[in-house]
Amino acid sequence: MPVRVVIVPGNGAGNVQQCNFYGWLQRKLHCPPAVVCALRNMPDPVRASEAAWIPFMRDELACGEDSIIVGHSSGAAAAMRFCESYKVAGIVLVSAYSSDLGDPSEAASGYFARPWQWQAIQHNAGFVAQFGSTDDPFLPWSEQQAVADNLSAELHKFDDRGHFQGTAQPELLQLLQDKLKQLLAAG
Repeated sequence: MPVRVVIVPGNGAGNVQQCNFYGWLQRKLHCPPAVVCALRNMPDPVRASEAAWIPFMRDELACGEDSIIVGHSSGAAAAMRFCESYKVAGIVLVSAYSSDLGDPSEAASGYFARPWQWQAIQHNAGFVAQFGSTDDPFLPWSEQQAVADNLSAELHKFDDRGHFQGTAQPELLQLLQDKLKQLLAAG
């Protein structure tokens, strides 16, 4: 059974193929028919609204039980909210956070207007891995650690990656390759 990897970018990414590590990761993982890696420009890319992104993830990106969602920043918030309602093979959260941090644009996205359903996320995700960096200029470590603690995530902690905006993330690739091997062997 093929596995689908869906990369959900952070807000404001513009052309996602050319932004951060997204296009690089897609090129490294996309290997049909066994692994299909989806990456598309998102609707409402600046506000990253939950009302637009969750249906897009379900209907256009085809996130489902055979999918690993890789969510970066706002995409991590979207991945977590998606898993409150839908089962997936796993989620990999990069630069994840659980509050609007007092930022009106983050509050407008809708992700932070209600409590997180941590147990539902854990139940619906086959696995939860998280990448975070203590030198992230946008997210205090306490936010990232709170997500890891609440989800009992497999935490990959760095002190030199900032907001993971580099064009290559080899440790992320390695984790995904390992998870894909496990899922394909079991499928």
